[in-house]
Amino acid sequence: MLTILGFTMIATFLVLIMLKKMSPIAALVLIPALFCVFVGKGAKLGDYVIDGVTSLAPTAAMLMFAIVYFGVMIDVGLFDPIVRGILKFCKADPLRIVVGTALLASIVSLDGDGSTTFMITVSAMYPLYKRLKMSLVVMTGVAAMANGVMNTLPWGGPTARAATALKLDASDIFVPMIPALAVGLLGVFALAYVLGRRERKRLGVLTLDEVLEPAESETVLVGAGGGSEGKKGARTGGAGSGTDAEAPEADDDGFQGLDPNRATLRPKLYWFNALLTVTLLTAMIMEWLPIPVLFLLGAALALTVNFPHMPDQKARLGAHAENVLNVSGMVFAAAVFTGVLQGTGMVDHMAKWLVGNIPDGMGPHMAFVTGVLSIPLTYFMSNDGFYFGILPVLAEAGHAHGVSSLEIARASLVGQPLHMSSPLVPAVYVLVGMAKVEFGDHTRFVVKWAALTSMVVLGAGILFGII
Repeated sequence: MLTILGFTMIATFLVLIMLKKMSPIAALVLIPALFCVFVGKGAKLGDYVIDGVTSLAPTAAMLMFAIVYFGVMIDVGLFDPIVRGILKFCKADPLRIVVGTALLASIVSLDGDGSTTFMITVSAMYPLYKRLKMSLVVMTGVAAMANGVMNTLPWGGPTARAATALKLDASDIFVPMIPALAVGLLGVFALAYVLGRRERKRLGVLTLDEVLEPAESETVLVGAGGGSEGKKGARTGGAGSGTDAEAPEADDDGFQGLDPNRATLRPKLYWFNALLTVTLLTAMIMEWLPIPVLFLLGAALALTVNFPHMPDQKARLGAHAENVLNVSGMVFAAAVFTGVLQGTGMVDHMAKWLVGNIPDGMGPHMAFVTGVLSIPLTYFMSNDGFYFGILPVLAEAGHAHGVSSLEIARASLVGQPLHMSSPLVPAVYVLVGMAKVEFGDHTRFVVKWAALTSMVVLGAGILFGII
């Protein structure tokens, strides 16, 4: 009964948010509360929620101060050179923009933290997508998949969890998986190319000159450095700023994405901010302090040095308050969902049902089975629940049929491209929140492509004899 209710609860949640019948926060809170009553454990709802909030509180704190920290770094101009470089490569070509999104997300993902990856990627690419009227779910989908593949780095989380759960060395799991993961990343770039070509075909925009032609677009885009302003709905040639002669100036100024003259810039503190960020990321990778503590200290130091006057600090905090509230609200709402799933025992019953229904003939192929199961299971539950609750059971079943724990552990990484878009992953709310995309729209778009990417990784692992 708990198995059926668990799957029904998850399905109800996904259907309602994808059909936009409920907001994600409301669905994450009300649906599990209702099912908790159905299970007959409504009296314990408070305990389940408190347990869930307690477990996710450090994550919420990390996200809150990470948003403030990187928001300040964006304000003061730390990432402007990166943005200009990416935008110079992308120009106004939708194909290049989508591929550039995948490239930027992959590079930034080396820090092992999805939230920072999404903050930097969206900050750089969002202005281009908006100005060219490109699909924002393409941006969020490509960024999430690229980060999902890179999330398998030993310091990213899943690999460390698998190593801990099965008492293995993380390097023994990750290093042999590199070829398969590289194929998966190439698959993301190939998909970005295909989606970019689709956007290019849909928009009919190949170069900045075409974007600037009033007859070709609903919006006249011009340089921000001193030309005319963009006019929505303009289809006449009355604005002289749309001429070919001024196109290079627009390329330099109009597509920088971030205002090069904003009052918050701190060029004299650039190297201090760069050193602070590198130190912060190094400390995070080396685990010198818990990540929430690192971002708390980093945000406080960044605000104090860059904006020593209290009114300026309050202004910066106010500027990023909306993102902080949206993300932290989602995290605590997700705590209700995970708390009920785990507290009522739904997760355990669902896992046992799935494992128990594996045919005996599949025993020698438990690595393949683990890879396939990791795709839906890491989407419907947290990494902790999968790696510490289900992976040991799968490994034990594989061991009985002569399949090594290393193979099982490697196969368990396959589902990460889809996992990064799970409603139980706090970082995805940073992504959709900053991109101003409905979570249901993101889910509808990304699930099929992310599942395909996961299958590519699994297929490459089997082909190379890794899994």
